[in-house]
Amino acid sequence: VKYNFAKMDTFASKLKTLRLKQELLLRQVAAAVDVDTSMVSKFENGERFPTRDQIEKLATFFKVPEEDFLIEAYSDKIIYDFKDEPLTLQILKQAIKKLKSKTK
Repeated sequence: VKYNFAKMDTFASKLKTLRLKQELLLRQVAAAVDVDTSMVSKFENGERFPTRDQIEKLATFFKVPEEDFLIEAYSDKIIYDFKDEPLTLQILKQAIKKLKSKTK
């Protein structure tokens, strides 16, 4: 099954969609990621963000590209962290410049 991550859905909604499409229970996903069901529910509702290790386990479990899942989750986390900051775009531009200079 091919999943399209190009839409501007959230990581949380994509996670829930994957689970529901595969007719899985929260506890089945929780067992695969080694967390409790309430944590998976929080991931799906955007109340908590999974760790990198958890994202990797989720990608493996749902057989989706790990890189795509990581990018989706981390971009949502950045948006969440900066949603009320009026200087967000300038902050991100500066961060990108700094990252580029470190990789030279």
